[in-house]
Amino acid sequence: MSLLPRPRAYQGRPFGGDVGPAGAQLIPGRLMCAYYDIGGEGVAFHDAAHRNQGSGLLNPPDGSYLNGFRADEAVGISYTKGNGIDDHPFNAVQPALGLLYVGWTSPGNWLRYTVDVTAPGPYTATLLYTAPQGGAIALTLDDAPVTEVVEVPSTADDADEVPWRQAHHWAELTFPLPPAEPGRHVLTLHTVRTGLMNYAWLDVRGHERAV
Repeated sequence: MSLLPRPRAYQGRPFGGDVGPAGAQLIPGRLMCAYYDIGGEGVAFHDAAHRNQGSGLLNPPDGSYLNGFRADEAVGISYTKGNGIDDHPFNAVQPALGLLYVGWTSPGNWLRYTVDVTAPGPYTATLLYTAPQGGAIALTLDDAPVTEVVEVPSTADDADEVPWRQAHHWAELTFPLPPAEPGRHVLTLHTVRTGLMNYAWLDVRGHERAV
């Protein structure tokens, strides 16, 4: 797995919102994948796309928060919808509606998150995702690997006769994470293989509270 070197002085900053001190997301805690750092291409994220394929395109600009979420950035973002799009019997896990997620992923893409580690672990991580063709991800902390390549099982289901909905079959994937030094870090989520996956959240908990 090829990892991009971390800049000597990281120029990204937390996305913000009610996710922790100064906007940093918390470990243990639930990291929202669409809340990747502010800093742009090559700093907070890498995405080969030239524009957001979800916000402002699939979800046309109408002044709403969800349709316009980070529409000026290249990372593809959408949100879960009703009317049989994301609420259907082919889900292994039923997501909340209106849940933002990162999609249109490709191998080599990555997303960085400023995190505050408040307990050292070790942890169990659970990813809420879809993957119509399967794939693989990896995590780094301050650009040091904290996982091997994590195989992501396909969520395709031949019983679903609506072809486009194969990309909306939600499931959870759980895998271990090693201890981390308490304090502020930068966690990076790498799409390693296949892509076409959607990532909603990564729930990181101590083993005694594993989901």
